[in-house]
Amino acid sequence: MLDIIKNDPWLEPHAKAIEGRHAYYEKRLADLTQGGKISLSDFATGHLYFGLHKTDEGWVFREWAPRATGIFLVGTFNQWQRLESFRLKKMENGIWEGKFPADCIHHEDLYKLHVCWEGGFGERIPAWCNRVVQDKDTYIFSAQVWEPENKYRFKTARFRPDTSPLLIYEAHVGMSTEEERVGTYNEFRQNILPRVKENGYNAIQIMAIQEHPYYGSFGYHVSSFFAPSSRCGTPEELRELIDKAHEMGIAVIMDIVHSHAVKNETEGIARMDGSYDLYFHSNPERRNHQAWDSLCFDYGKNEVLHFLLSNCKYWLEEFKFDGFRFDGVTSMIYLSHGLEESFSNYSDYYNAGQDGDAICYLTLANKLIHEVNPHAITIAEEVSGMPGLAMKPEEGGYGFDYRMAMNIPDFWIKTIKEKKDEEWHPSAIWWETTNRRADEKTISYAESHDQALVGDKTIIFRLIDADMYWFMSKLMNSSLTVDRGLALHKMIRLVTATTMNGGYLNFMGNEFGHPEWVDFPREGNNWSYLYARRQWHLADDPNLKYHYLGDFDKAMIGLIRSVPDFQSTSLIKIWDKDDDNILAYMRNELLFVYNFHPQRSYCDYGILVPQGEYEIILDTDNPKFGGFGLNDDTLHHFTQYDPLYAPHDKGWLRLYLPARTAIVMKNKNIRSASYV
Repeated sequence: MLDIIKNDPWLEPHAKAIEGRHAYYEKRLADLTQGGKISLSDFATGHLYFGLHKTDEGWVFREWAPRATGIFLVGTFNQWQRLESFRLKKMENGIWEGKFPADCIHHEDLYKLHVCWEGGFGERIPAWCNRVVQDKDTYIFSAQVWEPENKYRFKTARFRPDTSPLLIYEAHVGMSTEEERVGTYNEFRQNILPRVKENGYNAIQIMAIQEHPYYGSFGYHVSSFFAPSSRCGTPEELRELIDKAHEMGIAVIMDIVHSHAVKNETEGIARMDGSYDLYFHSNPERRNHQAWDSLCFDYGKNEVLHFLLSNCKYWLEEFKFDGFRFDGVTSMIYLSHGLEESFSNYSDYYNAGQDGDAICYLTLANKLIHEVNPHAITIAEEVSGMPGLAMKPEEGGYGFDYRMAMNIPDFWIKTIKEKKDEEWHPSAIWWETTNRRADEKTISYAESHDQALVGDKTIIFRLIDADMYWFMSKLMNSSLTVDRGLALHKMIRLVTATTMNGGYLNFMGNEFGHPEWVDFPREGNNWSYLYARRQWHLADDPNLKYHYLGDFDKAMIGLIRSVPDFQSTSLIKIWDKDDDNILAYMRNELLFVYNFHPQRSYCDYGILVPQGEYEIILDTDNPKFGGFGLNDDTLHHFTQYDPLYAPHDKGWLRLYLPARTAIVMKNKNIRSASYV
């Protein structure tokens, strides 16, 4: 019996389906590795074969296009003419090949494929090309030869991410500048990485790396899977960014999109050889993602597996990424793409509504990634709660290291929108922040880029709204709305981060309460970059209140990092009382106490905890974090003896708990989780 079933008896009725998926994965793995004669990594080498490559003999180009009747390589090197000397030859298995002298193609030349098929023809950007640029005048995309004389050489040969815990700073390079334009890899390396380092995060998760024709897609409508976005600079500059991050002890996770592809034919891989189903499903209903207006891969094809698995290996080896956050996993693994599904019971995961080929691909991808780099990190963006997603393949899982705790931001939004402040019940907060499978690690977060996009609101904007424009200056009177927002913003993040069982994520700028949404240039905003940037000066200005939130975030992250393997320490609920809006829990020697009540403060509030001497080490109400300083954080608190609980080494801690505040206390007498 697989471990996933052993660990969860409720899965036993679905054992046949679970075992069937595992058996299918093992069969596909055996097929791809020739029964184990080669490794999966040996299989995933398409990027070394396909595309344009410089060899000792000259240049060689290969493309998979089985339904093409003729292919020409056209570009600036032949004035974009279909010349016989640049005609590709059809080989076996639908592969086309061309060999050219070394002096006829040069670094930075532009090129495309002129593809002919039965009944038509068209220009195409090669599927495996590693560089795509857009003409600034015509806006036309073309592949570009990238073979610099001096390729960037990594200074950090080996890097092992710090996952104890994983603290992720989600970022978008293009919108990381203050100016109303697209930011660059160099600017991010010079200006943003030091901020990430100073704030204590040990990983960045970079969005929009794979080339995409529409900037406003946030990078999720990918056209060229092997090409880093040229909007932000060259491949060498991206390599230098990653190398610098490693030098600073920061892991770099790529937000990879293998869930779908852009429909564009002249920019993407759609109809590469004139057919609709080369990389995608033959059935139009399965091929077209109606909600995303994109194309869905057919993961049942070995050629598609070759393409996508090679893509994973390419980014790991060529750019030294430390892993991936897989976008749209829910969309991949359900035939319905998870749309209008409730996922209310286990049968929803095993009712024949799942894409077994997609599940198999994800399992293979995770195996490959960890085969190439045993220390690599994989994270699944998955909302349904599919069991086993973050378990090892040999245990019956799909191999991810972490899954996103997507219920948590939804919970906070719902709470802020629909609940009165006095209805912020600790029992609900505890349930949502700790509701996860015990054998799967998660990435907890209060909000990501999804909550920052136009049409939605960030947490700080939901809390403060228009008052952010008028009352965030220290030089004028505050407002009750701002005071409330600052207080709750800190408390929401503290409880979300410190209840983690794997890691924590924050989106760029949200740590200091960036005041506005994200809106990329588009027709509806006159192609403006005004909201596609980050206003770092707000956090740096000592006369504004934004720095309070940033300072607290830094202190919170510092506290988490001060505890070895914080994510693995025992998480024990001590007290929750909805009538009082009080929540308390412990992790080893740390005690976390929250008073979510908007008005009611408590004197000598009793909490039963392990005996000892407690000191406050973090206080959301501290004036340095924009609070009122209602507690004396220098006082040490001693537990009071109770004969009933003394045999259990517990006593009563009597605390002053002001409204809308949280404190973190340390028991100086505890050095381990022995009290549990």
